Amino acid sequence: MTQTLATLIQGVVVGWQVYQVTRDPLALGLVGLAEALPFIGFALPAGQVADRVDRRRICLAALVVLLSCAVALLSMTLTGHVRAGTVWAIYMVIFVSGIARSFLQPTRTALSADLVPREIYLNSITWRSATWQLAAIAGPAVGGLLIGFGGPALAYTAATVLLVFAWGALFRVAARPPVATQEAASLKGLLDGVHFLRTQPVLLGAATLDLFSVLFAGAEALLPIYAIDILKVGAEGLGFLRAAPAVGSVAMSVFLSHRRLPGKAGPNMLISVACYGLCISAFGISTSFPLSVFLLCLSGVFDNVSVVLRSTLLQTLTPRHLLGRVASVNAIFIGSSNEIGAFESGVAARLLGTVPAVVLGGFVPLLVVGLITWLVPGLRRLEKLG
Repeated sequence: MTQTLATLIQGVVVGWQVYQVTRDPLALGLVGLAEALPFIGFALPAGQVADRVDRRRICLAALVVLLSCAVALLSMTLTGHVRAGTVWAIYMVIFVSGIARSFLQPTRTALSADLVPREIYLNSITWRSATWQLAAIAGPAVGGLLIGFGGPALAYTAATVLLVFAWGALFRVAARPPVATQEAASLKGLLDGVHFLRTQPVLLGAATLDLFSVLFAGAEALLPIYAIDILKVGAEGLGFLRAAPAVGSVAMSVFLSHRRLPGKAGPNMLISVACYGLCISAFGISTSFPLSVFLLCLSGVFDNVSVVLRSTLLQTLTPRHLLGRVASVNAIFIGSSNEIGAFESGVAARLLGTVPAVVLGGFVPLLVVGLITWLVPGLRRLEKLG
């Protein structure tokens, strides 16, 4: 949770700084691309390493790199090197953080499966999602407030301190020996996660749903434009816009931690993705700050249903010795879709305008839901998990 809080505070500051000095939506998109490219490039090797090396040590090393990136951004801000002509330096720091995240994300997923008994995965993932979303509420809101009252340097300082605490908390976790066979070190072992996912059409369909939904319907990268130019609510308002989806997600997580959703798991996932897209399209045309916050909050409600169901599928269907590699493939679908989606949003906003880009992007999940419903009948018939 602490690491997530730091990362989201930092994300708000980077987006704010980049748009302030460039006034270019494409520049915001390039932030996402700078993180996505290394994430995708290193994800499969990272998953292989996660199945061969102590997962705790990998996470600790990745956090050290993320901490170094936060210090670099703070130093650039304090020395006045954040200008239109030096935005490339921010992209370089984000590129390095993307490498670290490519190792951290699948390894942390596999490590959490090591620590939790399989019979309580669903409840565990629900609570983990809730704590993540609590950080996602606080992170953007705190980031916006820190920018508004103390400037970007104060926000970067807070992110740096939080990353130090995150490293200390993880250091206290007991070491976990690798469980993979020697085969995991081979080229075949590198691709075992891909092969396994291909044999699981329900899991592949669920990952595809999330990929295209976030890729085209994610409006997060363009929120600085809405805060500055459309809704005119400043840095503080940007923080609330960024936090709103997490508020809805936490509310749904609390609900799911106490009771199951009525109906079948598969249709619930498909419906939630479709409703998520509709919320994003409605947000795109809103010119009211309260309505915009409400729509983003509602999008978080529907997104959380999909996240919890998909994450539970991943951990219940995957053998423990393959978790690192399968999680790395899943991370390419899920983790990088946010950043590539940010790039897509920036390009679309440059070509079509910000509002049309968000509105049209929100309709893409509806098309994807229709295709997955037709192509993956096992998903639409899925009744329960675990």
